Amino acid sequence: MRNALLIFGLVTLFMIGCAHKPSLSPDAPAAELESTRAQKNPTLNQSEMASDQAQTEDDDYLEDDEFGEIEVADPLYYWNKTWYHFNDKLYFWVLKPTAQGYKAVAPELVRTGVKNFFHNLTTPIRLVGSLLQGKFERAGIELGNFLINTTCGVAGLGNVTKKYPERNPPPEDVGQAFGFWGIGHGIYLVWPVLGPSSLRDTVGLVGDYFLHPVTYVKPWYASSGIKAYDTVNETTFRIGDYEALKEAAIDPYVSIRDAYIQNRKKKVDE
Repeated sequence: MRNALLIFGLVTLFMIGCAHKPSLSPDAPAAELESTRAQKNPTLNQSEMASDQAQTEDDDYLEDDEFGEIEVADPLYYWNKTWYHFNDKLYFWVLKPTAQGYKAVAPELVRTGVKNFFHNLTTPIRLVGSLLQGKFERAGIELGNFLINTTCGVAGLGNVTKKYPERNPPPEDVGQAFGFWGIGHGIYLVWPVLGPSSLRDTVGLVGDYFLHPVTYVKPWYASSGIKAYDTVNETTFRIGDYEALKEAAIDPYVSIRDAYIQNRKKKVDE
């Protein structure tokens, strides 16, 4: 019985973590990222490139280079690599099969309604993230969308404002606000269940956690179950994205790290 509870707990935590995890899709395909690195040194072959990338534990800097790429310090390389493999197995062995099974029995209309509902429910995260950056117009749009979708969209099941581009600003969160203030990533981190992050964004995730309304649902396992369901439902719309990134990468760990950092930079700049 104890083992069963432990397994259930790990599954639930993984599903919750994925809900907080930013998209793994890079600003450019993984193959283009590797190509750009190769252009900087045409004599560098693929094996030498992979070897160079594997030395990320020696990195101790964060900077923009002439191509606009960002390199982040990865002093905890072996810790991060261990949890990368752990999360990778959890995705393929638990989350993906669960999402595929749910997708097979739940109509797209139902899954879209659930997606809209949770997007509307997490308005406080985007609202506070906008306010912390002084983006008051964007904050006003978020608040207006919440009111419209909650009423006209029947508790947010319908995303009434989606068809109006001017009412769909890029999403904000606490970690992005820190980036807007000029706070750097610090170091790259991979957390068990939660996935790729950084020192800055880890603190931001704590803020997002307390801004998420479901956090306050009691008992704790009810809150965990709701977030897990949201994660499974969300995953049904992006099955294959993670796999495509892995297949296109020479070193999946490095590509996912670079994709995460570039994606966060893009979000901060938007």
